[in-house]
Amino acid sequence: MTTMSATRLLLLGVVRTHGQANGYLVNAELESWGAEKWAGLKPGSIHQSLRQLAKEGLLDAGEIHEWPERIDYRITEKGTAEFLRLLRSALSRPDHRPETLGAALALLPALPRKEVITLLRERLRAMEAEHTEILDRAAERGEPSHIRELLGMRAWSTASGADWARGLIARLENGDHVMADEGDRPGGTVLILEP
Repeated sequence: MTTMSATRLLLLGVVRTHGQANGYLVNAELESWGAEKWAGLKPGSIHQSLRQLAKEGLLDAGEIHEWPERIDYRITEKGTAEFLRLLRSALSRPDHRPETLGAALALLPALPRKEVITLLRERLRAMEAEHTEILDRAAERGEPSHIRELLGMRAWSTASGADWARGLIARLENGDHVMADEGDRPGGTVLILEP
């Protein structure tokens, strides 16, 4: 998954969440999440990316309003399918790109609780398998010392990621966060999206 996929996920998710949104609203929402820092989004690229998503049929572009010039977008059925595909993929596949996982976490409540837990367990299994593979390779003789350092860093990273995934699964199983199949309820926690 590329940075563009994280951008696509974020833009489609914000438009879907609001039902209808223009570039200024999308930018304000993403800015409130700090996405310019952890996802590398630039305010000027948001309008261009929204136009591109409309060209691809993922968003419907409404009429252009005069001043300030803005276009209201709505997500299409094709856009919803792409959004859900990207979200599920970002949650279930560890790809070592923090902006992709950050985008998925920002939009986590778009899916039902049980599905998110299932996707995160899939992610956890993949991370545990990768961790074992890295440790096995590190145990082999003949690797230069600097490559062993690289393998050690990757082992630490996958172990840390797996610990985090276990914690999020436990929090979800305990009822933290308000998910798509639950509506508003008191007591949900807020996801902190700090790098």
